[in-house]
Parts: sequence; C-alpha cells; structure tokens
Amino acid sequence: MIILGIDPGSINCGYGVIEYTNKKYRLIEYGVIKAKKISEDFPERLKAIHLKINEVIIRNNPDVAVFETIFYAKNIQSTIKLSHARSVAILSASLSNVAIDEYSPMEVKKSVTGRGNASKEQVQFMVKKMLFIEETPELFDATDALAVAICHCNNIGISSKKSKSWSDFIKDNPSKVIGK
Repeated sequence: MIILGIDPGSINCGYGVIEYTNKKYRLIEYGVIKAKKISEDFPERLKAIHLKINEVIIRNNPDVAVFETIFYAKNIQSTIKLSHARSVAILSASLSNVAIDEYSPMEVKKSVTGRGNASKEQVQFMVKKMLFIEETPELFDATDALAVAICHCNNIGISSKKSKSWSDFIKDNPSKVIGK
C-alpha cells in the first residue's frame, strides 16, 4: 500500500510518501512545498499547492492520502488559511480518485511516539528512526506529513476504516438510511 501523508499549510505544505508492506515501512519521498516563496498572493499559493500535490500523486500513485484533522489556533485568520490549504490538498487527492482519511494531531503523535502530547522534535526523531532517514529535514512539515502516513499504517485493521464519503456510509449502513 502506498500512503501519501500531507501536512497542509498556506506558507509551507509538507508531504511524505511511504510504502507499507508486511508491517514494514519504506520511505519513497518527502518534501515541503514552500508556497509563500512561490508567491505572496494567497490564491497563487493555493494553486501552487494543488499543482505540486498533483505532481506527487502522479509520480507515486498512492492508495490513500491522509491528513491531520484541523485544530483551532489562537489566530482565526491562520485557521481559515490553513483550512483553505487543506481543502486544496484534499481536492487534489479526490480529483485523482485517491481515498482520503484523517487523524487527530493527538492520534498521530501517540501513534509515532507513544505520547499524544509529544513535541515536533520528538515526532521528527521517531519518524527519522522508523524510516531510516539520516539527514534532518529543514522543516518539521515534512516529518509531520510522514508521521500522519505512519499513523495510518499503524491504524490499518484497528479502526473499522473510517468512511470516505456519504455514499460509503450509506453503502456500509443501509439500515440507518431513512426510506431504504
């Protein structure tokens, strides 16, 4: 299974692709889309995120794209911009017919470090160890994206596969649909 983890952001958008086979991880690629360096114009940054995520999807043909759920930051404007960037990344995956899943920040940290309140440095340390990465990535965005992908691997078969859409929910739960 090929998993694309995405740590969306309107300034820097991290991504990481791993393969998970026989309970073993293999790093395929990771990086950061430095959207603000591409353009100061917010719509142009969103466009850049969309185009770069599409390139990653075309190169790797992932089975699933995974994201952290959104959390409220102190600055509402930052949360809104993060929501826009996350939506663009989700749309890129959806338009490429890639399944989508998500995990809370606490789930991701706990899955990778064993602690739901781990620091970014602790997450990065464990991701590097688990994927045999020798260099230290310049930004946490890349290792955060890889952590989301690892979290998904660690949750395969544990959770009852989260519904990807309303149509999946209806198909999986016909008795809960009124009029059926």
